[in-house]
Amino acid sequence: MRLVKHLLASTSVGLALVSLNATSAFAQETEAEARLDTVTVSAQRVEESLQDVPVSVTNIAGEKLDVISSGGADIRFLSARVPSVIAESSFGRAFPRFYIRGIGNTDFDLNASQPVSLVYDDVPYENPILKGYPVFDLEDIEVLRGPQGTLFGRNTPGGIIKFDSKKPTDELDAYTSLSYGTYNTVEAEGAVGGRVDEALAVRVSGLYQYRDDYVDNAYLGIDDAYEGFQEYAGRVQLLFTPFDNDFSALLNIHGRTNKSSARLFRANIIDQGQQGLGSNFDRDTVYFDGLNRLYQEAWGVTLTMNKSLTDSLDLTYVFGRETANVDSVGDIDGGYGASFMGYFGPGFIPFNSETGGTVDDLTQTTHELRLAFDNGGKVRGQTGVFLFDEDVSITSVSHATFDPAKPLDGLATREGETQSFALFGSLSYDLTEQLTVSGGARFTDENKDFTVARLLSPSGAGPLGPISGSTGDDQVSWDVSATYAYTDDMNLYARIAKGFRGPSIQGRLVFGDTVSEADSETVLSYEAGLKSEFFDNRVRTNLSAFYYTLSDQQLTIVGGLNNTVALFNADEGEGYGFEADVEAAPIENLFLTAGLSYNHTEIKDDLLVAPGCGAPCTVLDPEVYDDDGNFLGYNISGNAFPNAPEWIANVTARYAVPVPGGELFAYTDWAFKGETNFFLYESIEYSQEGYWEGGLRLGYKSDRGYEAALFARNILDEEVLEGGIDFNNLTGFVNEPRIVGVEVSWKN
Repeated sequence: MRLVKHLLASTSVGLALVSLNATSAFAQETEAEARLDTVTVSAQRVEESLQDVPVSVTNIAGEKLDVISSGGADIRFLSARVPSVIAESSFGRAFPRFYIRGIGNTDFDLNASQPVSLVYDDVPYENPILKGYPVFDLEDIEVLRGPQGTLFGRNTPGGIIKFDSKKPTDELDAYTSLSYGTYNTVEAEGAVGGRVDEALAVRVSGLYQYRDDYVDNAYLGIDDAYEGFQEYAGRVQLLFTPFDNDFSALLNIHGRTNKSSARLFRANIIDQGQQGLGSNFDRDTVYFDGLNRLYQEAWGVTLTMNKSLTDSLDLTYVFGRETANVDSVGDIDGGYGASFMGYFGPGFIPFNSETGGTVDDLTQTTHELRLAFDNGGKVRGQTGVFLFDEDVSITSVSHATFDPAKPLDGLATREGETQSFALFGSLSYDLTEQLTVSGGARFTDENKDFTVARLLSPSGAGPLGPISGSTGDDQVSWDVSATYAYTDDMNLYARIAKGFRGPSIQGRLVFGDTVSEADSETVLSYEAGLKSEFFDNRVRTNLSAFYYTLSDQQLTIVGGLNNTVALFNADEGEGYGFEADVEAAPIENLFLTAGLSYNHTEIKDDLLVAPGCGAPCTVLDPEVYDDDGNFLGYNISGNAFPNAPEWIANVTARYAVPVPGGELFAYTDWAFKGETNFFLYESIEYSQEGYWEGGLRLGYKSDRGYEAALFARNILDEEVLEGGIDFNNLTGFVNEPRIVGVEVSWKN
């Protein structure tokens, strides 16, 4: 059956790719009125054509964004839907982890530093629990690959994912959609906006997502216990234009609540000596004796003010304040009992583990003041200042699973503050009508203070601390690029950029006694590409090739033999590869897209030792011993980065048949994630072979704005590992199930 699924997926994608090539050639002869719209992006903080930006960028908007995010999906729907981008989470819907060109962080801690920055309406969301904000009522999503430290925020060695909300307009603008699918999955979304006064335009939008619990707890005999969620999110925007002098002020108030299951860790669903899901896996059943819950709230406000000082000078100020809290606890061992208790299952459970984490309070405040110059001549530029302040309070706990009351048997607290100050500037100059050169620099000064303490230990180790300390660094990020208009329809570009991520601190004292730190990492990236449009704007092809080196690469030991989370620096990491984005409208009513990326990543130290798994897995790396024959761990030098598959691909195809009053359409989308290793060490068990996941949408779209459609996500019901827990038993967590449903919508 698995072979049949792979053949079906491969055949479908192969047909789409063949169609893309064949119809592109055919487009030279057809007279059909098929054209691609110009894509405008703000990757360089000014609106310009995607084809003119000297950066590897993918833009997702419109129907494609609506389709791939449907069926109750959270932000992880972006995984493998964009070249060189992976998203995963061991924390459910609350805490996504993103990787671009292999650069990411597997750390699940609530104050983990991530090298991929998410920017919402010009405000960087740095703490992981902010990054899962739901996707709704967006103008577009832009993925900027490679270091972007000159113009954006902080901590961007991997790249940026940029989300831009739809803004209030002068005209009435409204839409609504409602879908219902498998497991009583409900998604309702809508927005309405327009000008209500000469000086005020508004837009109100909201999202509701719900799914029933559908996974049974066979140990406790509870049906439909887990995997449900209930999410509310909203946004109110007020656009003030009180004066007739090009001044505007946009107030954006937004929030979310998320009540759901924590990530389901499933005991021994991996067979020793085999890759991927094993014989004990049953999507609809787990055997938990511990707690499982997650609740999250986040609220924020953004104020963006713009003023044209002259015909060539624009001043922009962006203020952001985000607050959030989350409370989560999960059955980490994924089963019941323990070997020392004399009963356990499913499979062998050495000891119980039931832990949780709470962000009691998170407050992030940012200020950015930016001055842009453009008089229509050869020179244009920007300069500004950026301030960042974050305060966070975290509590980590462990529960006594075998006591029916589930009392705490472990408790640790952390307090942290991060302050960052940056000055930045960039300049572009048209050397000729064909050649433009650009350069930019950003000075960042970052400081972190922390206090950690253990009040209660599950192992009887006693209280510890408080332990206080501080760390910090200052760095200069920069980039230099050139764009050459080879023809009217083809641009060539090259870019060199340096980015950095500030020092990180980790102090999970419930199960350990040490605070670990990692020094700043820096990346030097080289990139060249081609952006072209062919056949009278019927085909758009963007290609890029890159090479980068990471110095003092920050890595995290997660779990493993010592059941710890510890930061350390590798001397050097390396990555190289390419990306391709293709769009085509070869004939009327047919639209195709395709994306492909190859990412080779490698840890380049001569010797870098990390622990292996505590579970009975088969580690493939060389063992390392000291001079006295004591086992130290495994040499992970030469390994690929975790969660960094070499190959990622995606394809979509939409075909419509006009009928009176509208059209009938079919839309299919497919994404391929190549073979993936989950940890720093390489093992047979904690990895997943490559696989395709696809979707299909069939419907009717009216000329009056109405639409009705049947849809399926993960249409082949692919069941695969997305990660594992390696310190206890062969525990894993899996992808989303197949969701089939119906959706109706209306847009004015």
